[in-house]
Amino acid sequence: MKIGVIGGTGGQGLGIAVRFAQTGEDVIIGSRTVDKAEAAVAKVKELLPGATNVRAMANPDAAKEADVLVLTVPLAAQKDTLLSIKEGAKGKPLLDATGPLESAIGGSATMCLLLPEGSAAQRAQAILPEAKVICAFNNISQTWWMVIDEPIDCDCLICGDDKEAKALVTPLIEKVPGLRVIDCGALERASIIEKITPLLIGLNIRNKCQFGGIRITGLDKGRVC
Repeated sequence: MKIGVIGGTGGQGLGIAVRFAQTGEDVIIGSRTVDKAEAAVAKVKELLPGATNVRAMANPDAAKEADVLVLTVPLAAQKDTLLSIKEGAKGKPLLDATGPLESAIGGSATMCLLLPEGSAAQRAQAILPEAKVICAFNNISQTWWMVIDEPIDCDCLICGDDKEAKALVTPLIEKVPGLRVIDCGALERASIIEKITPLLIGLNIRNKCQFGGIRITGLDKGRVC
């Protein structure tokens, strides 16, 4: 399967690209310019010597070429980036990792912005009504993605309105060592999932670490009453 990491030149996007390339999937790193995407591909190949399953494209071309899209841009760049891939994203799952942090407007990264649409993922769905938007990766530290010799000790909370799209991406995400997907329901749940990001940032700062994450327990225990 071809995975297009849209805006994949930052730390999070680069890490996601590396991890999926490690699993053997074909990865396309997208950026506003091909030069930036090519620089990111070069970094991936430094981490994965001999990798031939990673290539660079401008964002619109990456969206058209890929089967599954992953959006990894700051909130301030979300709208313009989505509009640039509107045609290529039609009918495709789009995993939106955008965090609506107050740092986008000069505030604190440990606080969440309240968006009119309810969440960044819901805003993405409104901008791209023909895409199958799934909120994903918000609760996974950027650092975890880049520690490629260790499994990620974290669950991946997702939500979205298209059940088939979620069923498609779940085994793809779970190919990354350590990750277990937890389907939290409809896209309206994104506002809750996205608020976990500033919570974890604050916990990491408080505990002087970079790996704080979440595991959901007890889901296999059934009911006792």
